[in-house]
Amino acid sequence: MNDGDKGAGPSARSKRADARRNQKTLLDAAASVFVTSGVEAPVRDIAAKAGVGVGTIYRHFPTRADLIIAVYRHQVDACAEAGPALLASSETPHAALGQWINLFVDFLVTKHGLAAVLRSDNAGFDTLHAYFLDRLEPVCTELLDAAADAGEIRSDLKAYELMRGVGNLCIGADHDPRYDARRLVGFLIAGLRRPR
Repeated sequence: MNDGDKGAGPSARSKRADARRNQKTLLDAAASVFVTSGVEAPVRDIAAKAGVGVGTIYRHFPTRADLIIAVYRHQVDACAEAGPALLASSETPHAALGQWINLFVDFLVTKHGLAAVLRSDNAGFDTLHAYFLDRLEPVCTELLDAAADAGEIRSDLKAYELMRGVGNLCIGADHDPRYDARRLVGFLIAGLRRPR
């Protein structure tokens, strides 16, 4: 407990929990609208999807850039948190790795528009890219190590290499209906398996 929590009763803690849930609802709604309508979608569409007033969004995110950055971080965090959960619940570490890589592909393909907007502010983009690597590279490493320790995959692949390779396979996937990045990435993940 930090100093700010001293003296905070149950109602203060439940308010904070409610605020976190409300913010998550807003960010999930914004992410969904961004995927279908782009990052320039009207704020009223996001508010309607979240079931809140437009003022609520502006109270949490005064500018569109604030909202885009928050959505990007929220999606990175969700992808990072999924790794250990998949490892705990999947039949094998290789299966967990494959499922996590599918989530990573979803993130890369659907959030491409976010990254493009953020790239216009190089300093801000560099900070977010560092956040992306700091959060996701250790998760990918954990999944790779678990699968290698189980003897399912080769042990000489680094998380950064895999993430970079998957990222390269996803380039342009959001603009070309004839290209299925997930299919190619599936071949890549299958190719990591050790011969039996």
